[in-house]
Amino acid sequence: MKVYYSMMFILSLIMTGIYAGIWRKRFSVFITLIFAFVPITCLGYFILAFSKTVPEATIGIKFSYMACFIHIFLMYAIFNLCNLNLKKWLQMLLLAVSTIFFLFALTIGSHGFFYKELTGELIDNQLILHKTYGFVHTLYYIQLFIYMAITISATVYAIKKKNDVSRHNLHYMLACEIIPILIFFVGKLFHFKVDLLPLAYISCEIVLLIISRRIVLYDVTETVIETIAFNGKTGFVSFDDGFHYLGSNDFAKKIYPELAELKVDDSVLKNPELNNGIISKVREYIINPKKNSFFKDFGKQIFQIDISKLFDGRVNRGYILYMQDDTKDQKYISLLNGYNDKLRDEVAQKTEHIVEMHNNLILGMATMVESRDNSTGGHIKRTSDVVAILIDAIQKDKDEDKLEVTADFCHNIIKAAPMHDLGKIAVDDAVLRKPGRFTDEEFAIMKTHAAEGARIVHEILKGTDDLAFHLLAENVAHYHHERWDGSGYPEGLKGEEIPLEARIMAVADVYDALVSKRVYKDAMSFEQADSIMMESFGKHFDKRLEKYYMIAKPKLEEYYSKLV
Repeated sequence: MKVYYSMMFILSLIMTGIYAGIWRKRFSVFITLIFAFVPITCLGYFILAFSKTVPEATIGIKFSYMACFIHIFLMYAIFNLCNLNLKKWLQMLLLAVSTIFFLFALTIGSHGFFYKELTGELIDNQLILHKTYGFVHTLYYIQLFIYMAITISATVYAIKKKNDVSRHNLHYMLACEIIPILIFFVGKLFHFKVDLLPLAYISCEIVLLIISRRIVLYDVTETVIETIAFNGKTGFVSFDDGFHYLGSNDFAKKIYPELAELKVDDSVLKNPELNNGIISKVREYIINPKKNSFFKDFGKQIFQIDISKLFDGRVNRGYILYMQDDTKDQKYISLLNGYNDKLRDEVAQKTEHIVEMHNNLILGMATMVESRDNSTGGHIKRTSDVVAILIDAIQKDKDEDKLEVTADFCHNIIKAAPMHDLGKIAVDDAVLRKPGRFTDEEFAIMKTHAAEGARIVHEILKGTDDLAFHLLAENVAHYHHERWDGSGYPEGLKGEEIPLEARIMAVADVYDALVSKRVYKDAMSFEQADSIMMESFGKHFDKRLEKYYMIAKPKLEEYYSKLV
């Protein structure tokens, strides 16, 4: 008997020693606790075997009941292995129950809760104990069987339902649960002289040793992190939320040599290079979590550094930076960007060339139309310049009641101005080239050029992507003869029903007609033209455009003076 218990104790120490030799940080804490408690339990049986008196045996018995913790730790380990979530409060509750049973076990020899009576007699130098169990001891057995039933059920459930758990390991763990039960009942059935429970615990240790090193392989997150760290191709450095240095690997120290000068818990803020480099980036990340990555040149290498929060469970305790060589990707991106820039420049040049051809085509058509009209030589060029002068006055206005126009609008109306009379291409030469004034019938024909111009502009520009310019150019051609008071043509629009671009074009068109010589009239003086223009605001023209005409008038007179 003494030999058996001595062997069990020595074997338990050997098993625990082997486990300590292969232990890794990622090993389950519950399996580690099992290996710590089994030798203590076997020590109790060892003390009991060599006891000569009941008090000595009582000490051994109390040690042996440390086994109540082995069972609950085994249950926790199996739940972890099965990826089944056991709430923290429930873990603490069950651990408290096991602790209470152990505390009752400590009352053996002084109270009758656990053992009602414990006596013994020395026969052939061997202490023979006589035990009468109390009601708490019965509850203790019930508790153990409940734990075993729960763990066996959880294991069977995981084998059948959980695809993310190793069946190989689960079968081993199921054996680890069943073996103590079988040994316990075998011992009770055949009345062995020795207690077989120490053998059951040693068997569990052997099973756990077989699978312990393999269990950690299934923790993919931890395995990957450890592999990355071991490969030495990724640097990492961590700080607490007060920017105190927590640690880094050698790879990170190569990229930031200043890290080698730090001691754990040193404030990184005191190191100017790290404070202006790493910590400034971390502060940017705190303000804007999207700024979680930056690059650092290190000789001929470029490192990408990613910033993440350092979590302890769900609590943010600081920051960790991961550093990876991104040289190849950055060179590829640089090459790609260079190619894209070159391609973009070429496309821009081609586009500019196409736009220029398009504009020249439109201007050529307008010039061709104008060449058929004996009365309006140079009208297209002049009205385009007048529009530009008026737009300049509008853009420079800083008053609160200023006319709100966008930069695109200003650009588009200047570009569209030469197209305003394209509809004259559809007017018969007999009317268009008539040297004198039109009859009512002829004027009616001439007025069709506005709507026809809109149709032509629509056809020319219908394939363009610039819809804003397309619509504006149509409006200029269609409505530049409309009048503010509704007496214009072709639609008789009134007030702000007339698009703004057409209202501006009308001012330029009429002003040029007044100060330019035509076959049927001489050019008016600036004073005469100005008098007519001023009388027309609020009738022919938008009253709001009056102040811009007044601002532009000196430049207009200077412009036309140079044409004489």
